[in-house]
Amino acid sequence: MPQGEMTTGLEADKRADKNLRTCCVTRESLPKADLIRFALGPNGEILPDIAGKAGARGVWVTANEQILAQAVAKKAFARALKTNVNVPDNLVEITRAHLQKRLLGALGLAMKGGHLVTGYAKVRSAIEKGKIDALIAASDGSMDGRKKMTQLLRAVELEDEVPLIDFLTAEQLSLALGGKNVIHAALVGGAATKSAMDRAHQLARFSAENTG
Repeated sequence: MPQGEMTTGLEADKRADKNLRTCCVTRESLPKADLIRFALGPNGEILPDIAGKAGARGVWVTANEQILAQAVAKKAFARALKTNVNVPDNLVEITRAHLQKRLLGALGLAMKGGHLVTGYAKVRSAIEKGKIDALIAASDGSMDGRKKMTQLLRAVELEDEVPLIDFLTAEQLSLALGGKNVIHAALVGGAATKSAMDRAHQLARFSAENTG
């Protein structure tokens, strides 16, 4: 192998290593996107650092609520940081709320940029035109309405290609998107759509059943 190619390979490995972090519970090394960082606050409290940018000392946990619950139960934060810490009993709920807030913020930006539509008629039009990147359905919306949307996707052969975001309530969506009783919405392209999808995937991973 030419020297240049070998160097490039080594540099790629180093970059990959820099993007890996170790879960303090499972001890598994994973890409940062698959974990959540928790930072030690000035009063010794452990809180989620979802963006991973807090300057305080931190610990990484696999982005899954069951593993996070294990971290709390097993006192993994104090062990990893080698100091006494104050871990809220409802850290799982706090973390979920932070993840939801980030997703709702991204959806709001997509809306302002013209890359998100709301309401049955506009979502249906986006589906029929094939201009939809993700379908959003309120978690407390009717199953009948969701079924109709799924049927529309199936009719244009997009059912397996368009992801469904269905873990936000109508109240949360309405507040974030400035509407009334938002039940149906759709992401329809743009950079803000990618950001929203990344955050939706993170929330989905966190809420998924851990089978490991």
